[in-house]
Amino acid sequence: MSMKSKKILHVITVSFTINHFFGKQFLYLKEKNMNEYHLACTPSKDFIEFSKELGYIPFEIEITRSISPLKDIRSIIKIYRYIKKNKIDKVVGHTPKGGLVAMIASFLAGISERIYFRHGIMYETSQGFKRKLLKKIEQLTGFFAKKIVCVSYSVKEFSEKDKLNNKKKNLILGLGTCNGIDTEDRFNPEKKNSEITNSLMIKYGFTTEDKVVGYVGRLVKDKGIDDLINAWKIVKVNFPKAKLLLVGPIEERDSISDYSKKQIALDNSIVFVGFVKDASDFFLLMNLFILPTYREGFPTVSLEASSMELPVIITRATGCVDSIQENKTGIFITNDPQDIADKILFYLENENIAQEHGLLGRLFVQENFEQTKIWDLIDKKLKI
Repeated sequence: MSMKSKKILHVITVSFTINHFFGKQFLYLKEKNMNEYHLACTPSKDFIEFSKELGYIPFEIEITRSISPLKDIRSIIKIYRYIKKNKIDKVVGHTPKGGLVAMIASFLAGISERIYFRHGIMYETSQGFKRKLLKKIEQLTGFFAKKIVCVSYSVKEFSEKDKLNNKKKNLILGLGTCNGIDTEDRFNPEKKNSEITNSLMIKYGFTTEDKVVGYVGRLVKDKGIDDLINAWKIVKVNFPKAKLLLVGPIEERDSISDYSKKQIALDNSIVFVGFVKDASDFFLLMNLFILPTYREGFPTVSLEASSMELPVIITRATGCVDSIQENKTGIFITNDPQDIADKILFYLENENIAQEHGLLGRLFVQENFEQTKIWDLIDKKLKI
């Protein structure tokens, strides 16, 4: 390693965020700055497998997503020891729990460069004691961090309004996100294999006559899935050729209603795919994309849909307001099922506008969120 190169430790909780938070970021930055990247994460097969192809040194450590004081103290001690043993120069924490243990451990270890990525406001949809506790965790993490990367302007605004930390610590990478997206290959409709698209159409029973409304993500209450299922009753009556494509797992934590589960299982116009490792090919089956969410940091999936030339229907939740250009690349909705249905029907009945918004969406994402542009900003602003 050269004199200028640094040892950088990133801390996350679970491996399924690795592609979303980093992708090939470490490989790209390593060529520019010769830094050595370490990644701490709860043990999993993926975590070790990804390390080889994404260029990081894995540090397996149990970090719980739930609040567990004894386990958290254990995590802090282990991270502290790892920092000392490996002579780490900078520590970067992600998500509320990963951020908390990373910032405390690095502070105790005397690391001067402590960076926290605030990927969203976890307590935004919580109530009572849970809300107060989660807010305190954010404030504690904000206190120990030297710099805080807010993934969107609305997350930054929320952080300052709720006094989560000294606002001088806050910064944003360009127009937002933590990593940008791969508009050149993975989310480029022209680079997709038509054979894969055709086989998916056959597998899930789509015809060229169908007009497909798509959703990608976890199927939970916070994402507005119950509202979407209620809206779908209105859509299918008014537009019989419409199909709803749901790509992602139904989770028990923050569970959707029994009614929604029943409709997903029984309604012929709803196609449920479940969890997939790479959802990028599924965007090609869609005519438009919807995200009726209540809480986000920055909805990367909305950028992915735009990059795949789809018009986006989304709420004005924190983070979401930054992800589209209203009436240009998409339209906003409330969580009222009638409003959701009306906006879906608007795009289904106005194909030219839908197409135009999709094309403009791809340009908007290429210009502002292409991953190498965000990685260059990470290098320039954070030197990590």
